[in-house]
Amino acid sequence: MTSMAITATGLRKSYGDRTVLDGIDLAVPPGTVFSLLGPNGAGKTTVVKILSTLITADAGDLHVGGHDLATDPQAVRRAIGVTGQFSAVDGLITGEENMLLMADLHGLPRTEGRRTTTRLLERFDLTAAAGKPASTYSGGMKRRLDLAMTLVGDPRIIFLDEPTTGLDPRSRHNMWQIIRALVTDGVTVFLTTQYLEEADQLADRIAVLDNGRIAAQGTAEELKRLVPGGHVRLRFSDPTAYRDAATALDDVTKDDEALALQIPSDGSQRALRTVLDRLDTAGIEADELTVHTPDLDDVFFALTGSTVPAQTTQSTEAVR
Repeated sequence: MTSMAITATGLRKSYGDRTVLDGIDLAVPPGTVFSLLGPNGAGKTTVVKILSTLITADAGDLHVGGHDLATDPQAVRRAIGVTGQFSAVDGLITGEENMLLMADLHGLPRTEGRRTTTRLLERFDLTAAAGKPASTYSGGMKRRLDLAMTLVGDPRIIFLDEPTTGLDPRSRHNMWQIIRALVTDGVTVFLTTQYLEEADQLADRIAVLDNGRIAAQGTAEELKRLVPGGHVRLRFSDPTAYRDAATALDDVTKDDEALALQIPSDGSQRALRTVLDRLDTAGIEADELTVHTPDLDDVFFALTGSTVPAQTTQSTEAVR
């Protein structure tokens, strides 16, 4: 029915008189990472719960894996895996027993379940700890086990709801490598995260959710160009070249002490070429040229009006 792995058109959800999702539209191509950003309470987890069939939408045309959520939720469940904010690992049993339990829940024959368990424990570097109670695992190990359990049913679409919150930097980077490997294998990943660097590193496309609406969406570079503040910086060693460049270029900010000029720019190739062409025409050569573009922090603050950096907020969303 659709070439997209996930589509949502006019998705709405309210709790009482509070509108949580106010007609959002999303489209996620297969084999990509789509990241949903937003401040706490924006409704990110609500989107994940709806698209993974855990709760129902009030309105919207929703398809996951080519299946209509309204008419065939069972088919959607067979196509997806979900790793939530909070670990589904049972700490009272071993890592291997957690995996085998998940295999039983998926109805895998015993031999196939054990084979799948062995393969995934090896893939996530958990073989040595497989016989230990999961309660003894570090935070990073528990998240790896959680994701391994999600993959037991070989889902082609995975929802990861803030999978690295609370992990140390090394564990977070390990999780990034795992996510990249999944996408290389053709898996579609729908990722919510509080870490802007994470979205920048992983996502093919990003949507920023604020007050129940999509404030903007696109690639990381497209979103960065929405925010003013980008510029080209030219530095000179020759004071004469510096003064001539300041005359040849428009709308420059001068730094006489550093012999540097700053020119507003969206960071595009066309804008950079315009600056270089004017310098060439005037016969001026800069000693150093750097291009500065806004980062996702700037995008987040500009689009959401948030005063709290997303990547430093550890509390979970108020709206579920």
